[in-house]
Amino acid sequence: MGVSTSGPDDGVAVVTVAFPPVNALPVQGWYDLADAVRAAGRDPRVRCVVLTAEGRGFNAGVDIKEIQRTAGHEALLGANRGCYEAFAAVYDCEVPVVAAVHGFCLGGGIGLVGNADAIVASEDATFGLPELDRGALGAATHLARLVPQQLMRALYYTSRTVTAEELHRHGSVWQVVPRDKLLDAALELAGEIAAKDGELIRLAKAAINGIDPVDVHRSYRFEQGFTFEANLSGVADRVRDTFGAEGTRTDRKGQS
Repeated sequence: MGVSTSGPDDGVAVVTVAFPPVNALPVQGWYDLADAVRAAGRDPRVRCVVLTAEGRGFNAGVDIKEIQRTAGHEALLGANRGCYEAFAAVYDCEVPVVAAVHGFCLGGGIGLVGNADAIVASEDATFGLPELDRGALGAATHLARLVPQQLMRALYYTSRTVTAEELHRHGSVWQVVPRDKLLDAALELAGEIAAKDGELIRLAKAAINGIDPVDVHRSYRFEQGFTFEANLSGVADRVRDTFGAEGTRTDRKGQS
């Protein structure tokens, strides 16, 4: 269990996440993931990183149970900071990052793949931000990098998911393949990238990040402020305890 790195093989390092049963990462897991991606990017032998996961799905976001069982705001602040570090590590990685996504990619998973340079997904992959059902906010910054603006808003407000094939049609997923072909497909794309000159590919990554129209670090940090506000007001706990099931009834009572 945890985060591991294999390779590099022909210039490709594979960072694998394994936090059973659903890859909902605890606070330390986010920091470990950030450290692994940064270390791989700093390795002069590496020219591309593949980010993948074991188990039922790619990522289920933060470990909500850890937040619920921890008194005060320590776990929440840790999750906020850990997610920020992991998302930033993917975006700032000195070489391109290819995300290999299977099963569910939710919450923090969107933050990871939204900051990746390319996404290869299995046919069973689904993507979404159930944040409003979990008493949280955040990662709209990254979902907006995957779908058009109005679709991002509708998905965010409804907590619905989209399939890998739908994202492929929007151009944000490079390739959709059968589940058993996922890692091979991701490694094939990573190998094509890693065939480039190592120094030049690093310059290319820095140059492309430099022309991004949105500062993803500042934008996501802004979102996180509202997550903390929701917790201070008590609305986050109310929603989180029922996973959003009581939202409509509570609103109606408040209006009567």
